[in-house]
Amino acid sequence: MTDTIHRGTICIDELEIGMCRALTKEITDRDIEMFAEVSTDHNPVHLDEDFAKGTMFKGRIAHGMLSAGLISAVIGEQLPGHGTIYLGQSLKFRAPVRPGDVVTAEVTVAAIDPVKRRVTLETRCRVGDTVVIEGEAQVLAPACKAD
Repeated sequence: MTDTIHRGTICIDELEIGMCRALTKEITDRDIEMFAEVSTDHNPVHLDEDFAKGTMFKGRIAHGMLSAGLISAVIGEQLPGHGTIYLGQSLKFRAPVRPGDVVTAEVTVAAIDPVKRRVTLETRCRVGDTVVIEGEAQVLAPACKAD
């Protein structure tokens, strides 16, 4: 997994429109199996190649929320980072992620309400040039350094 910046906190008064952070991770069979165990989502489209070959995907795919979790990692670790409170998230799943795909999760500051400490973030996951997830998050940013 690679990040674009050190982990920590960017306080509300340090945020700027257009600020962007990202991380990249290869989605492995082990990731998919562990996510199935933690989430209790054992849909065979994620775990059984023979079953998945008969679906519209023609093979196994990762859980959509596994990739979406990478967005949460960027928000909680980088932008705004430690101390951020998630208020909401919209997601549109545009394309499947398969075992072995390298996913890049990107978060960009779209709007800031410094009085309420509320921040709107554009969120996106890509595999290469293909957008696999896009959406928008609303968060409560930390008022001051937490670390």
